[in-house]
Amino acid sequence: MTSRIWVVGIVLAATTLCPAADSSAVLDLKQEVGGASWDKLVARLNSVNTDILTKGMRDFPGAPGKLLTGYPYNEYYDWDLYFENIYLTYYGVSDQCLTNLQMFLKREAPDGFISRSLIKNRPKQDFKPFLAQISVMGSRLRGNDFEWLRGDAYDRLKKYVGRWFEYDSDHNGLPVWNSADHSGMDNQWSRAGLIDSFQDEGVDLACELERECDAMSIIASQLGRPDDAQAFADHSLKLKQLINSVFWDDKDGFYYDRNEKTGQLVKVKSIAGFFPLWAGAATPERARRLVQEHLINPNEFWLKYPIATYARTEPDYYQGSHKSLLSNNNECNWRGSAWMPMNYIIFHGLLRYGFPSVAHALAMKSYRMALEENPNTREWFNAETGAGEGHVFWGFSTLGYVMPLEWELGYDPMDLNGPVKPIVTENLGIEFPKVAGN
Repeated sequence: MTSRIWVVGIVLAATTLCPAADSSAVLDLKQEVGGASWDKLVARLNSVNTDILTKGMRDFPGAPGKLLTGYPYNEYYDWDLYFENIYLTYYGVSDQCLTNLQMFLKREAPDGFISRSLIKNRPKQDFKPFLAQISVMGSRLRGNDFEWLRGDAYDRLKKYVGRWFEYDSDHNGLPVWNSADHSGMDNQWSRAGLIDSFQDEGVDLACELERECDAMSIIASQLGRPDDAQAFADHSLKLKQLINSVFWDDKDGFYYDRNEKTGQLVKVKSIAGFFPLWAGAATPERARRLVQEHLINPNEFWLKYPIATYARTEPDYYQGSHKSLLSNNNECNWRGSAWMPMNYIIFHGLLRYGFPSVAHALAMKSYRMALEENPNTREWFNAETGAGEGHVFWGFSTLGYVMPLEWELGYDPMDLNGPVKPIVTENLGIEFPKVAGN
């Protein structure tokens, strides 16, 4: 796949503290959260890093090094990898941007299809549009080194992104999700449909693809492919225009999905409606309406522990977890629960559009929910009580511990054109256990 292969080995050692002079940002944060909470944060980060090292870094057949998972069972997922790697960048660790990504790319079908999980084959559910964004993040952290993507890796990424636009039966430029399960918002069936329905033009999907095209444009430019770079930039702009012309409902002041088969908007207020803030697709006036009329509305999304993934006004909103229609297991509930990766991307969308006070409130509520309301890292949370639910794990919910620091620093590792920095090591003096390799 590449001209350079990183073989990653793990040294089993405790997370360490290195001397670091407290910046004004850290001093302000310490004062805001209080000494007891600060000490708890340091202990929790140590615990999380030990779990990642001893449980999350796993051998996998054919892999050039350890693969990363945030789950206690043996599976590797698409957008989970993106968010898990954001956490690792806080310590300057970039290897899993490459090793996990390499294994997914190796499994690409001739038509560009890549299953969204490594162990369980999902033949009709593509890897969500994050592979190019993961590639840019890893390259930025490695000193803007994009050379590992030259050749076969780039060709596979290009084919993979192009494959997404084949799920567009009405040829309006907006692909559809296979189902709610495919979107990652597992039980949002009233929005995105059941397995293999292929009906939902998701506003979240369009925003992910817009950012994926931006990432591909950056990669192409770095690799000396100006024609590809321009084509991807043009496609990103087209998607931004479609997001605003197709999904926006001016009466409600909200971005809704569209049912491709009926041509009608899906009038379900889901957290997906806020993705245009993250993607930078919303106009300033539409961003204002989204935030003021819906996001901070305590009758919709701004519950005690925001952000609810369904508005409280939706008839199928609930907290907790019921038996899944698709299995005998309890479902991952996306019809009201708070999920940290959603809080995280919307937090940065708020900063992008000039809502620092709301972003600050969201960062602190997320921090206290993850750290102070729960003795360990949980998969998702009850938005009314803050209680953790789902797995005890070391995955994407770890972002909640660092959101307040990002707010203090004005830092966004998801900015495709910005730097990616080890902010926890630099500012808190915490080093991740050594990752040895060659």
